[in-house]
Formats: sequence, C-alpha cells, structure tokens
Amino acid sequence: MNGVGAAIERRGFRKWYEGELLRSHGQLVLLVLATLAALGALEAFSDGVGDRLMMGVSLVVAAAIGAWALRRYIFHLMRAELIANQATCPACHAYGRFAVEREGVPEPTAMTVRCRRCEQRWRIEW
Repeated sequence: MNGVGAAIERRGFRKWYEGELLRSHGQLVLLVLATLAALGALEAFSDGVGDRLMMGVSLVVAAAIGAWALRRYIFHLMRAELIANQATCPACHAYGRFAVEREGVPEPTAMTVRCRRCEQRWRIEW
C-alpha cells in the first residue's frame, strides 16, 4: 500500500487532512508571492533594453511559478475535500475514524476502509 491510503494509515485521517490543507495553502502563499514578483517585473519594465530583457524573463518565470502553484493548490485542496466528504461511516456516522484496508483495488484512485467504531466497510474514491 502506498500513496494516499498509506499516508492516511500512517498519520491518521485527521492529521493527513490537516497536512493536505496546510500544503495546499502553502501553494496559495507561493502564488501570491509569484504574483507580486510578476507585478514588480512589470513595474521595472520601463528601463533600458538589457533591463527589459531581464524583466521580461523575470515576468515569464514568475508567471510559470504562479501557474504551477495555482495548479498544486487546487489539486491538494480538492483531493482533501473529496476524501473528507466521504470520511463519514455510513452505519454509525463517525467522522474520520477509519482504518485503510486496501488501497488501489480494483482502481488506483480508491481505497476500502473499515470504521474503527462499528467495523462497517465502505469505499472512498478520489
């Protein structure tokens, strides 16, 4: 077992969820910093030709970093929310109290989990 299921089993669902949210919001901070860098490059764009080339390259690099950070932010946030929305036991309604039994069987984007309170089994897909 490796991937999301292994991380949840190793750290527990609540700590994994908190870590995913922190990771995604770290990417959001990187996006804000890249946006500020791009705006700074635009501000300094009016100097000489050599400086314009350097500022143009800086603008492109800041835009690429910002696009990557936005993509990672959305990925981590949506995956965490999708799994969190399925983390309630269908039988006893316990939230986040499950053990991962199998990950990736039969699909690589799903896991079979068991409630720690009532032993009910269900699938979580992402």
